[in-house]
Amino acid sequence: MSGIILYKSKYGATKKYAEWIAERTGFACIKTDEADVKKLAEYDTIILGGGVYASGIAGLSFLKKNVDKLAGKKILVYCCGASPFEQGAFDAVVKYNLKGNLEGIPCFYCRGTFSLSEMSFKDRTLCKLLRKVVAKKNPEDYEPWEKGLMEVREDERGDWTDISYIEPILAAL
Repeated sequence: MSGIILYKSKYGATKKYAEWIAERTGFACIKTDEADVKKLAEYDTIILGGGVYASGIAGLSFLKKNVDKLAGKKILVYCCGASPFEQGAFDAVVKYNLKGNLEGIPCFYCRGTFSLSEMSFKDRTLCKLLRKVVAKKNPEDYEPWEKGLMEVREDERGDWTDISYIEPILAAL
């Protein structure tokens, strides 16, 4: 079996998972922005990874645009987020992203990182505003994404990457 891992990583977690999968499988590993759909014809399996931002999976637009050209390929998707895994939230992300001609593609969740200091100005500003709103709530009432947002102090870095998250992906191969 030959395969390739495409990834779009804003803050490094998605890339880290791509590299771990590549180490375990021997698959090639490249940024989604550098992918050429014609070259993907050489591979039996395509794994696409991207961070979750505002419920969207980064880099998935490449797959949406090219999925018809990849007919007959085994395709898997993994997404990374700072929030702790919660089945309902994950199901909503899958339903939002993997619809139409992407429906039925297996999707997996890998927990990522969170660091305000490493974020772009726009992301940092949005997160700080969200944190102010969430801080007014009772922590017992936090949604999973709110727990992830509030878990790390502003001057700290949260890193929940764990190689065990790739095991279901490898099992699906």
